[in-house]
Amino acid sequence: MLNKAENWLKKLLQYQFSDVRLFEQALTHRSVPGGNNERLEFLGDAVLNFVISEVVFRAYPLAPEGDLSRLRASLVKDTSLAELAAGLGLGEHLILGAGERKTGGHRRDSILADALEAIFGAVFIDSGFDAARAVVETAFGDRLHEFPPLDELRDPKTKLQELLQAQHMGLPAYQQVNVTGEAHKQRFEVSCSVLAVDTVTTGEGTTRRGAEQQSAEKMLEVLSQSDAT
Repeated sequence: MLNKAENWLKKLLQYQFSDVRLFEQALTHRSVPGGNNERLEFLGDAVLNFVISEVVFRAYPLAPEGDLSRLRASLVKDTSLAELAAGLGLGEHLILGAGERKTGGHRRDSILADALEAIFGAVFIDSGFDAARAVVETAFGDRLHEFPPLDELRDPKTKLQELLQAQHMGLPAYQQVNVTGEAHKQRFEVSCSVLAVDTVTTGEGTTRRGAEQQSAEKMLEVLSQSDAT
């Protein structure tokens, strides 16, 4: 099985380990007794963040720190990494415990994302930073050249605040309206109001922040409709 994985790595990520035990560890989920990839994932996360930070820093020489952070986050978040790992076919090479195999762990986003970061960490240990950067860049491919528009990366609360400030309308006010459910499974309802707008919007979510984001998104829709009339 490991030989097949090594061939996969060499073909798709153009890398061959000097110490193949590092590669085996990177592929091993914590559901397997003994050593697993959690420490390598920790290291790989740091390597990945540095590589992506440098890429976006050079790609957007005039962008403020906030935009750079949002762009980096869009590339390194678990869902993005899992999509990338799945596209590379990493799942079929994972070493999983019996329970994870039965429940489809090779397709689970968190497991795929962690394993990909673990590979980056393992390459760093095996050959150093330049080799790890090359593997990251190979893995990401065109994603490091075809970035989403920066405006699309701003969350609704940020978009709303920037819009109101640009129009000198004051900051939005968020107020918790209701909380339902037991402590471990609460649902929040939050309102959003703007002094210059009669409408109050509400949002719901499993966190207060999520509810605030939804209420802000609805307020943006209200303001957009008022501008159109």
